[in-house]
Amino acid sequence: MPTTKRESFYFGLIMCLGMVVVMTFYNLLINGLIGMVPIKGILIQLMLGFIIAFLLELFIVGPAAQKIAFSLPYDKSKKIFVILSVSFFMVVGMVLFMSLYGLGTAYFYNGLGEESLFISYFSLVFKNLIFAFPLQLIIMGPLVRYIFAKFFKDQRMMESGSIS
Repeated sequence: MPTTKRESFYFGLIMCLGMVVVMTFYNLLINGLIGMVPIKGILIQLMLGFIIAFLLELFIVGPAAQKIAFSLPYDKSKKIFVILSVSFFMVVGMVLFMSLYGLGTAYFYNGLGEESLFISYFSLVFKNLIFAFPLQLIIMGPLVRYIFAKFFKDQRMMESGSIS
């Protein structure tokens, strides 16, 4: 887990990159846009999605999720509770915001169809929550923590002179 602002920045960068890539393709799939959106469009969506998600994580959702998670009454000395609590609020916050982005993308390429904007948004939020929670908790969370620990552990050891 990150312990400094610099580490938090890199951790968020890696996490956002992984989640945005997977969630972008998931949203293209559930909206029937695979094959309809050209490769250039997908690359643009990945870049825009990453920028938006990272800014949200850095300035709005991340700080709010941590504030809420650490204000709850649970044993914060147990790392797993902290990870699960912060992850829960991060996923909820990011899904609520990024579903707006996904809805806009779907509307741009395909329209909304017969559903109202309200129903389309909450349907998308539900679909994204169902996919994002397991993705975050089972795959991306552990993978990013492993990459982060390996990179920063090695970097700290080099800075302290332990590795030559």
